[in-house]
Amino acid sequence: MTQITRRTALAGAAALAGSRAARAADPAEVKIAMMVPLSGPWARSGLLEQMGARMAVDDINAAGGIKSLGGAKIKLVEFDAGDSAEKAKDAAQRMVAQEPDLAGGFGAWLSSFTLAITEVTERAELPWMTLSYSDAITGRGFKYVFQSSPTADAQAAEVVPIIMKLAEKATGKKPTKVAIVGDNSASSMSFYKPLKDHVFKEQGLTLVVDEVFAPPLSDATSIVQKLRSGKPDFVLLQSTNVGDDKLLVEKFAEFGLSAKKMPLIGGGGHWCAPELTKLTAPENVEGVIVALADWPGKKAAELGKRFVERTKEPWFGHDSIFAYAHVSILAAAIDMAKSADRHKVAAALHSMDLTTGPADLFPDGHVSYDEKGRRKGAQLCVVQYHNGVPMPVFPESIATTPAFWPKSS
Repeated sequence: MTQITRRTALAGAAALAGSRAARAADPAEVKIAMMVPLSGPWARSGLLEQMGARMAVDDINAAGGIKSLGGAKIKLVEFDAGDSAEKAKDAAQRMVAQEPDLAGGFGAWLSSFTLAITEVTERAELPWMTLSYSDAITGRGFKYVFQSSPTADAQAAEVVPIIMKLAEKATGKKPTKVAIVGDNSASSMSFYKPLKDHVFKEQGLTLVVDEVFAPPLSDATSIVQKLRSGKPDFVLLQSTNVGDDKLLVEKFAEFGLSAKKMPLIGGGGHWCAPELTKLTAPENVEGVIVALADWPGKKAAELGKRFVERTKEPWFGHDSIFAYAHVSILAAAIDMAKSADRHKVAAALHSMDLTTGPADLFPDGHVSYDEKGRRKGAQLCVVQYHNGVPMPVFPESIATTPAFWPKSS
């Protein structure tokens, strides 16, 4: 029979107390923030992000939460970025003041908003993830900002050669004339610069229409008149909200310039928001080609099916998959750090190198960030409307159908 001495009893009590203390040190929940437009012209994209983020939180918590923190649950704290950069910045200031224990966050969709709020989150040393495109977001030397999309500069350099090859394959000749129609938001302006500096020249293109407007757009009649006069071989559309997208395609269709006759190349996830096909006739978007920063591939098929069943949305797209990915990446970083401390989470994001899990939500299958906070290998995706549904056509890792070149008049 084993004799329990006073020494062994005290040692056992100390071990038990240490175990209890360790368990007590693990938080019951870990807070992450979402700041997206939930009101104003960009609200539809914000709502799609919200759907993806909430689903990710539910999936992570249902799977046992943050394992290294004893199963701590993720709690999503939501903030409305509003309809201006000023409102977004004010919301960010309230967020960091009201929620001092945030482990990280993501948003604010529109680059102009993201530029404003990351001035606040950087000062708070809060790791912040974004799908926004502007190169300036991660071009300021910040240490706590992580950009998962290819930047606008990278997208501009990649999209035009893709479009040129698609046109040449379909028609047997290269386009020679191009038009730009878009707004003056930060991501759009960042996109235009490399096009005008070198991309058009390298591709042998002449810019025949250069129309930049302040959103929201009130009328597109003058734009149509310039396109009819310039007769471009394709049009790069850099509007940034569904309302402007709707106005443009309807006005184009009214004057016989639909995507069936004049190739239209939309830029950004809003072009694939289900709301667009609810607000305008499906034939107005048929054939529209859209270049964007992410789209569900074959590995995300089951996730997409569950999203549609859960939300009753017609498809799982750019905004929702990004939000799902960012929640998942933040959860992975918290788990890696074994802490909800924002500095340790940021360090985990900087050292992260994933090829599974959240990596399956990107066409390149990789989640790792460089010294600027840009995701390494971030790859442009291209979808095209077929029978009222955006279908992935590039790259091969996500493509489910071949692209077609709309016939120009």
